[in-house]
Amino acid sequence: MKLTRIALLGAGLTLIGACSILPKSEPSDVYRLPAAQAPASASPAATQSWSLRLNKLQASEALNRPSIAVIPQGDVISSYKGSRWSDPAPVLLRNRLLDGFQRDGRVTLLSTDDSNFQADLELGGSLQAFQTEYQGTQAGVVVRVDALLVRGYDQRILASRRFEERQSLNDVQVPAVVAGFGKASDRLTAKVVTWAVEQGQKLAPQRP
Repeated sequence: MKLTRIALLGAGLTLIGACSILPKSEPSDVYRLPAAQAPASASPAATQSWSLRLNKLQASEALNRPSIAVIPQGDVISSYKGSRWSDPAPVLLRNRLLDGFQRDGRVTLLSTDDSNFQADLELGGSLQAFQTEYQGTQAGVVVRVDALLVRGYDQRILASRRFEERQSLNDVQVPAVVAGFGKASDRLTAKVVTWAVEQGQKLAPQRP
């Protein structure tokens, strides 16, 4: 019996020692999208009476995570080592769109899919690209969205459009890449906001 206890004690110490020498995970630099530049607000007369809910975009498994995606060659999807986004890409872009509508000022009744509020229209779709791509030695950021404008009460698709922005990179260090994502996302956001408001003026129920 004593020998058995000694053997078990020795095995336990061996496991504890093994745990202490396991490799530690690498620290990550966590990045957010750079703050957007504020455009001129719309005039009060342009304020819309309809409400809009912003949904997270659907995305592939490679994009629906916090890693900063890069395609170094061909069809290989990789990510920048030791760096990640503060949220998965669909959340980052949804929040940037929300900020864009708030800065624009024409649609004031805004919500997101984090709440259960019902809205006249919903903006969603799919995120097709949110990555750095290399063409030979040239690198650039690509952001591509297939946007859908949907009627809230019956989920009928009312309008759709593809948006794509590219930002060339002279510097491929991660901070410069993140800045490139910010510029491309800003331009795409401005176009999506303009399109959604124009469509909403025609398709959403108008209130006095």
